[in-house]
Amino acid sequence: SGTGARKERPKPREPAARLEKAKQRSAQQELKQRQRAEIYALNRVMTELEQQQFDSFCKQMQGSGE
Repeated sequence: SGTGARKERPKPREPAARLEKAKQRSAQQELKQRQRAEIYALNRVMTELEQQQFDSFCKQMQGSGE
């Protein structure tokens, strides 16, 4: 009965390393997704800002033209 018990015990080192790799991979994916979201947000803000500046520029040109 002693031999069966010894076989069933899993090797502690290997699964831990695999888990660590999986953790790192998911952390990298999270980082990429967050960076992408930040870039999109920044892009939207910059686009809106550009549009506002363009609008005020057009108003200035209309005002000085009259």
